[in-house]
Formats: sequence, C-alpha cells, structure tokens
Amino acid sequence: MTIPSVPESFLAVDIELPESSAPAPWKTKIDAAFWWHRASLEAASTLPVELRALGTIPVTFVAFVRYRESPVGAYSEIFASPVLLRQWPVPPLHVPFIAVDSLASVHGGRANWALPKTLASFTWGSSSIAAAGDGWDVAASAQASTPRFPVAGGLKVVQLFEEGPRPAWIGLYGRARLGRVTVAASGPTLSSWLTPGRHPALLISNATMHVGAPR
Repeated sequence: MTIPSVPESFLAVDIELPESSAPAPWKTKIDAAFWWHRASLEAASTLPVELRALGTIPVTFVAFVRYRESPVGAYSEIFASPVLLRQWPVPPLHVPFIAVDSLASVHGGRANWALPKTLASFTWGSSSIAAAGDGWDVAASAQASTPRFPVAGGLKVVQLFEEGPRPAWIGLYGRARLGRVTVAASGPTLSSWLTPGRHPALLISNATMHVGAPR
C-alpha cells in the first residue's frame, strides 16, 4: 500500500524494514514538545483530496517526541499535521509528515496506522531538539514559562487506508509546562507550511501515551 505523504516522508526504496512489528494498540512513555501556529495558505494542499473535501481548520500542529518506552523499544519522532479537519466535536489531525530513528517504528506506523513514517537522525540537547532527513531538517529550542502541572487529554488522528479514511485515538496523561518554542525548518514542502519563528508550546515530561487501533 502506498501511503499519501509529503515528499519529506518518502521512504527510500533500498530501506529494508522488518517483516513484522508490534500490533496496535501501543502503550508508551514519552517526553515531548508540542506546538501549534496558524496554518499557511499552502498547508491544506498537502492533504489527500479525499480529506481536503471534508473541510479544514487553519491550525498547524507539530511535535517532537522521545519515546522512553514502547512496544518496539526507545526511539525519537517528529510529526506534523498541516491543518485540522473540520469534524466535531474533536477536530482530527492528519499526518502527512512523520519521521523516526527506528526501523521497527517505521514498520509499525505504516502497518498499524497508515502513518508515512520515514527515517531521520535526531539530536537532543537540554532545551533544544533537531531532526534531519533526506533533504529536510527541523530544529526547535524550547523555553518553559510555567511550573509543571498535571495534564490529561487526547487527540484524534485520521489517516487514509486502502478502504478509506479511518480514525484512531491517542490518549495521554502526565505532567507538562506551558512555554514557547523557536523553530526553523527546511525541505521541499516543509518550508512552505511549517512556519519558522516563535510559537506557543506544551512541554510534556515522563507521560504515558496510549495509541489506539484504527476504527
């Protein structure tokens, strides 16, 4: 199955993936920096036509995630949703760009959730994160502005399978701080819809995240 994606998520043909990986759902332990900004005029064009027809909300949502524990081991990830889908009561994300540093995670994301995972290298500093892949890179530095507080919530993700769009729920609980991230990005499409500059952020530490099976 070919998974729709932006060029930054293309997987090289010579990459040999595992034949299997852990099935959904996944329970994980994570640290993460989530941020959001108003979507650019080009952002909606990155969605498959089938999803664009549902209508969109001009908010871009991005995250760097460090998986301390997962069914396929520890790994790092970046993902981005160019716009939200206009569905209620919870507007879903669609993820055409996602990269990790684990072959098992690439297989699991593609097989379980139709996520177009590709490979990248990651660098984690005390307050900075960077990822680089084939022809693209994203870097962020984070600054917290509040003490830690309990957080619990969820996201809905809609991906395109052979039989059509299918949603999956992601639930999370742990502790977080509000803050800001300063972002720079380059790539064939990322430079047009992952907006550089300073954005509001939710900085999460040592949280539990449950990634449900698609419905």
